Amino acid sequence: MTPPKKGKKAAGKNGKPVKRPGGPPAPAFSPAPDAADRERLLHGTHHDPHSVLGAHQGPGGVVFRALRPYARSVTVVAGGLRAELHDDGDGFFSGLLPLTEVPAYRLLVEYEGTTLETEDAYRFLPTLGELDLHLIGEGRHEELWTVLGAHPTTHEDVAGTRFSVWAPNARGVRVAGSFNFWDGTGCPMRSLGSSGVWELFVPGVGEGELYKFDIARPDGSHTLRADPLARRTEIPPATSSIVHASRYAWGDEEWLARRGGTPVHEAPFSVYEVHLASWRPGLTYRQLAEQLPAYVSDLGFTHVELMPVAEHPFGGSWGYQVTGFYAPTARLGTPDDFKYLVDALHRAGIGVLMDWVPAHFPRDEWALAEFDGRPLYEHEDPLRAAHPDWGTLEFDFGRREVRNFLVANAVYWCEEFHIDGLRVDAVASMLYLDYSREPGQWTPNEHGGRENLDAVAFLQEMNATVYRRNPGVVTVAEESTAWDGVTRATHHRGPSGFGGLGFGLKWNMGWMHDSLQYMAHEPVHRKYHHHEMTFSMVYAYSENYVLPISHDEVVHGKRSLVSKMPGDWWQQRADLRAYLAFMWAHPGKQLLFMGQEFAQGAEWSEAHGPDWWLLDSAYGAEPDHRGVRDLVRDLNTAYRATPALWQRDTDPAGFEWVVGDAADDNVFAFLRRDAEGAPVLCVSHLSPVVRHDYRLGVPDDIPAWHETLNTDAERYGGSGVTHPDPLKPEPQPWHGRPASVRLTLPPLATVWLRPA
Repeated sequence: MTPPKKGKKAAGKNGKPVKRPGGPPAPAFSPAPDAADRERLLHGTHHDPHSVLGAHQGPGGVVFRALRPYARSVTVVAGGLRAELHDDGDGFFSGLLPLTEVPAYRLLVEYEGTTLETEDAYRFLPTLGELDLHLIGEGRHEELWTVLGAHPTTHEDVAGTRFSVWAPNARGVRVAGSFNFWDGTGCPMRSLGSSGVWELFVPGVGEGELYKFDIARPDGSHTLRADPLARRTEIPPATSSIVHASRYAWGDEEWLARRGGTPVHEAPFSVYEVHLASWRPGLTYRQLAEQLPAYVSDLGFTHVELMPVAEHPFGGSWGYQVTGFYAPTARLGTPDDFKYLVDALHRAGIGVLMDWVPAHFPRDEWALAEFDGRPLYEHEDPLRAAHPDWGTLEFDFGRREVRNFLVANAVYWCEEFHIDGLRVDAVASMLYLDYSREPGQWTPNEHGGRENLDAVAFLQEMNATVYRRNPGVVTVAEESTAWDGVTRATHHRGPSGFGGLGFGLKWNMGWMHDSLQYMAHEPVHRKYHHHEMTFSMVYAYSENYVLPISHDEVVHGKRSLVSKMPGDWWQQRADLRAYLAFMWAHPGKQLLFMGQEFAQGAEWSEAHGPDWWLLDSAYGAEPDHRGVRDLVRDLNTAYRATPALWQRDTDPAGFEWVVGDAADDNVFAFLRRDAEGAPVLCVSHLSPVVRHDYRLGVPDDIPAWHETLNTDAERYGGSGVTHPDPLKPEPQPWHGRPASVRLTLPPLATVWLRPA
């Protein structure tokens, strides 16, 4: 069928122009798009392409319009009807069929060398409902990933993929991908009201297709952007998003059912931090699943903390400059492969934390920066947007859609990937408007203060939402300041007037800094720095703490943990062993970065990972390294079996100094008690000499003490100064206690004693 040419008059049966009764001939009707629609569609600036393209009732029939660049012809197929549309040029095809209603139809599109029969993307109703758009507009869509992004689906009985993206400043958005030769001209999206969301269902597009969004910016220029909610990406440095649908069947029901049984701060919590890409370089997620759970289980850690997880363009950032907030990094496999790793860890009884980075994002021109041509995810004030330390952009936490993007992201990892905890990076940089900024580079809040009220509200909402939806999940703040109430409930106000941030745990950066500084001193000088090991107890119960020896402490010239210690190789290892046992006994949970568990001498590098060869039996010093690893295993075993070391981590009644001022002796001794009052006596002696008959005050209701751990044991590489026999208290008061025991303190060692 050939429609009337534009500008010609419609003809009657005899070929003469149709006349209206009593008036001039009716104007000719052309089914072709008018000049304005045509221009906007070709330039990707049409907000409602479905009102032009597809099938619509028109004068005297049904108008069909298609935009198929590079097509030679387009034919409408409806039942027994076949009607070729008129070629209007520039990829437009149109026709008027004498039908009384819009039929079920398909398009037969002929290209050079091939003909495709396909559904028309512009005959479908929107795939997002009013409730979804309402929740997005309010910034309250807690399952945002289920509506935005790319989702293979069956819509109106047709298989395809629904695409949707939030781009409120865009003049138009198109989908470009491997399915349309990266030319989005034929796939313009429609704007859904005032929501800022653009949507298009593309029939026939399925899993594995690459795509991006072609966005017409306010100035008319175009930018090709990866999907902010892409659930799978290409392997960097490639940057396309990938249409993905999960097929994974979980096997960790038993783990999930029991993980919330005990509050985390009252449970054993010993974390092995892993940089996935370099733990065993070259291993995929599924290969890691065959090795990592067994290794962590053998060492007795309760949890792993994984970095990096979310997709990032530069491997050297360790995942702290994220571009794919909803996509596990493709470097090691698919999203389902990552689920397989998490599942394997759960089935081995190991919890999984991940590093989560909601503070900032990089400026890559294909990612979030000025996503739709104007500041969108970042703050519109350049001083608020630019992160002063990392050359990145800070999120605009005051914008409800941005806050929604991040809150839903936290929920996403917990619910889609069964993550047990989020270690939230760089919290301090979010909380303060003047963080790393000089006077004049920041603007006070509405009360004249330096607190970022938007970030506070975001963190409170994120924590409240995660805890409400996912019992047993823990959030952990990497926060280095004295902010009041990081781990206080959000509805409890503190002295500062703020409600708590609602985290479950907080990294104790003060303990980490002070204790490492103390250990770096030569033993002869340590007595002048005794307070660096005791000061942490002044504030130990102000928050629920984790004691972190993380990757940050063993890179960039800081040296590995054992190499921070003074003295010769024997003394360094002895110091390390004593320090680890002191750390495991100190109130708070533990975190240790990979490689430090076997006293790796070199700094960590993401380029080659831990020096596993140190544990090769053919290596002469292998026993030195194996001894430290054996100690870590025994520390975790004894720790998990001793409630006094974790049950009252946040209760001052769980800790008592025996002697905290023995600076001249470099001795620290304290009691830990469980909920029933059962004690453990922990003694650290950080001088390289043996002290005989060292007297310590003890309770008088314990008939004898038994040594359960001694870091100077020969099997760990120590000198073997141990206490094989029970130690019986004497009725001689000491250290303000009614009884005392006499010990032989090993050199540079920590000893744990329990009631015999």
